[in-house]
Amino acid sequence: MSKYQFIPHPAYVKIDESKMIQKSISFYSIMKHRRTIRDFSTDPIPAKVIENALMTAGTAPNGANMQPWHFVVVQDPKLKKLIRAEAEKVEKQFYESKAPEYWLDALAPLGTDSNKEFLEKAPALIVIFTQKHTILPDEKIKQHYYIHESVGIATGMLITAIHNAGLASLTHTPKPMLFLRELLERPKHETPFLILAVGYPAKNVQVPKISKKSLKEIATFK
Repeated sequence: MSKYQFIPHPAYVKIDESKMIQKSISFYSIMKHRRTIRDFSTDPIPAKVIENALMTAGTAPNGANMQPWHFVVVQDPKLKKLIRAEAEKVEKQFYESKAPEYWLDALAPLGTDSNKEFLEKAPALIVIFTQKHTILPDEKIKQHYYIHESVGIATGMLITAIHNAGLASLTHTPKPMLFLRELLERPKHETPFLILAVGYPAKNVQVPKISKKSLKEIATFK
């Protein structure tokens, strides 16, 4: 007999096929209008929306159910200003000397540069950390598995939840990012994964004119 406990699935209800298809169409209709924005309104955002989005991210599938993530929500203006200053230091190096020409060419249509005003202007920054392990109360260490895969899935669900609630976001990954661990006073077994700026789009915000690949280009059915 297994020493592990299993319980009946508490919530699954089979949906009629036609309703299932309609739900999938409806959700795609919502998500296909998601856009990364770089110009945020300073209007405050509902705290409960952020909390619920984080709880949604926390439901993500992950290696051995270790849930190897931690989310730091930054709203303090002084701290956001410090994060922006440090991020712009490394971004300036990237754009001026580290990035190869082909990378800069790929970024050019998006209009990005080393100026990261959104880090200061967005009402909230969610800094996502990976956790190498858990430190138990007796100070023993429990290792985590498939860390980046798990945190990547959780981040995608977080972005989806934020958009679905009516807010916008922007992913930012300055490299190196270890300054975030120091500024946010996180332990050494945590590593910065991504900064997610969250808020309402600024009035009359513009976004790059881009397109997404078709189903035929992104999927193969056998």
